Amino acid sequence: MSILWTIIIGFVAGVIAKFIMPGDNEPSGFILTTILGIVGAFVATWLGQSFGWYSAGQGAGLIGAIVGAIIVLFIYGMIAKRQNTTGV
Repeated sequence: MSILWTIIIGFVAGVIAKFIMPGDNEPSGFILTTILGIVGAFVATWLGQSFGWYSAGQGAGLIGAIVGAIIVLFIYGMIAKRQNTTGV
């Protein structure tokens, strides 16, 4: 159940992170933004468990997932920017 909860929170976090951090290099598709939000929620859960903020079965909350999604969106934007400048 915790994985399902992380996916739901990641979905919401991805949508909120997209509104917080819009940009040209950010993913414009709804599905890609959702996937990056889910990845951000998993990253936030993993980091929180690594630092001892969450217990082993506990997932990241909404705010942690939003922060994780913003980090993932930022990294995605940097990669997309680099590919646009080097590619034709």
